[in-house]
Amino acid sequence: MAADKQSEIKTSRMDENKEKSVDAGLGLEILQIIKESQQQHGLRHGDYQRYRGYCSRRMRRLRKTLGFRMGNRHKFTGKKVTVEMLSDSRYLLVVLMEAERAWSYAMQLKQEANTEPRKRFHLLARLRKAAKHGEHLERLCESPRVDAKTKLEAQAYTAYLTGMVQFELQEWKAAMEAFNKCKTIYEKLASAFTDEQAGLYYQRVEEISPNLRYCAYNIGDQNAINDLMQMRLSAGGSGGMMAEKLETLITQTRAKQAATMSEVEWRGRTVPVKIDKVRIFLLGLADNEAAIAQAANEETKERLYETLLAECRDTIQAVREEIRMDVKARERASDTEGGKVSNLQYLHSYLTYIKLWTVVKRNESMAHTLQAKLKEPQTDENKRGPRPQDLIRLYDIILQSLAELSALQGMEEGHTFQKEVALKTLVYKAYRCFFIAQSYVLVKKWSEALVLYERVLKYAREVQSQAKNLNNSLKDLPDVQELIAEVNAEKYSLQAAAILDKEDVAETPTLPHVKDNKPLSDRLEAFRLDPTLVGKQPNLVEFPPDFQPIPCKPLFFDLALNHVAFPPLDDKVEQKGKGGLTGYIKGIFGFGS
Repeated sequence: MAADKQSEIKTSRMDENKEKSVDAGLGLEILQIIKESQQQHGLRHGDYQRYRGYCSRRMRRLRKTLGFRMGNRHKFTGKKVTVEMLSDSRYLLVVLMEAERAWSYAMQLKQEANTEPRKRFHLLARLRKAAKHGEHLERLCESPRVDAKTKLEAQAYTAYLTGMVQFELQEWKAAMEAFNKCKTIYEKLASAFTDEQAGLYYQRVEEISPNLRYCAYNIGDQNAINDLMQMRLSAGGSGGMMAEKLETLITQTRAKQAATMSEVEWRGRTVPVKIDKVRIFLLGLADNEAAIAQAANEETKERLYETLLAECRDTIQAVREEIRMDVKARERASDTEGGKVSNLQYLHSYLTYIKLWTVVKRNESMAHTLQAKLKEPQTDENKRGPRPQDLIRLYDIILQSLAELSALQGMEEGHTFQKEVALKTLVYKAYRCFFIAQSYVLVKKWSEALVLYERVLKYAREVQSQAKNLNNSLKDLPDVQELIAEVNAEKYSLQAAAILDKEDVAETPTLPHVKDNKPLSDRLEAFRLDPTLVGKQPNLVEFPPDFQPIPCKPLFFDLALNHVAFPPLDDKVEQKGKGGLTGYIKGIFGFGS
């Protein structure tokens, strides 16, 4: 919060320099002030609530500085800025901040109205309030004290707010008139000032151009939707508010066209379309594919592919929920006669086919880009460039998507469909095998690479033999004939590289290589080339070691015992024998003690 307040103080000081009165009268850079404030206080990330809080704090500071209080802490007394008060351009800035606060609150409510439709009424009230403050600012600028440039900017700003109100009310003609007035004024101002200021005015003109084309479409100009698509293409890979607004307007245009769409035909079967989200998606499918084909660079193409896939996933989810809710349709799908699935399930299969085929085309486009970079010489050695392994991963995803295509519900018995999917699988298998072979070439595994190149030629010949029966199947697929020519060229270069590699090995001086099972510790005096020493089990020492003879521990025998004379014990033996039976009895009864 402290950082935000410091940035607000810096912004206030910068704006004070833009509000200084000049000799011709009071001046206010209206568009520059609001653009810088919006970018610095939340609108760069679409945070309208933060910007509204900034406008409120800015108004409070301005009123405190000018002494323009609305009563006191006990009582509110409403005051309006009048022409007689215009001694300082900051009075005009107060009114401008009031209009910006109301506009930002309306835009915040517009974001929330997607989930809470009741907030749309509050949104219209705040937009009308913002237009009212804009009209008040325009009346104040009509004073002779204000310079001509500020008068024109105030008129353009009021016309913009009025056009926004009429646009939300769907009053297309009135909105178009207001936006045209705003556009005309900003174009005149851009032609009269420097390039830096002109860029700001032209940016505002670009912002209101989608609204103008949408109004023209609703009035009756059928080419307006094409203009909106071209604007989205010119936006490139950049996102932001401009891209979001274009996507919203295109979706609204398609929603209006979707009211006339009732069915769709795919592979000879007509299916009714009752879900609005599916109608909108199918109507925009051709436009999205045309936009992808016309994309100027790969970044734009990738963004358009991601947008199309996201819309397709949302549409499939809507159909799944419809199938889940419709129990009878689910029963019909499981108990069908003759294998015919229900209309909802067939529509789900069609949308899944669109999603999977879009994934195939996107990965193929990415593969072409990587293949072009792979052929370019690498300038920076420290930077990791593309490798054949990256392309293998892309073709793995393609083959996985084709496997899912062949298992679509309702298409198991479609022989023509299954043949087409099998043919496409063979084509992409050939390309995947080709890049696996190139990855083996990089590590100098010549025999493996040569076998894989032969496998590529085998796949390519199978494709050519099967494509005779399916005329239109190779229309959207890579050219197999080019792959065959490239494989033949790679085979010749591979054979040459393998021969040169063998010659390099033959030219190197051969060191004595004798196969010997002796460990290294036993032959340290002689050098021998032993590849096992750098392997996983080098023969360094013999383990466990062999047994060696060692002297035994001596045994000691007592030889002196035969020559020892023991003392006589005859006297002691005789004394013990003299007691007899009498002594024994005395000993028992204790008489001898």
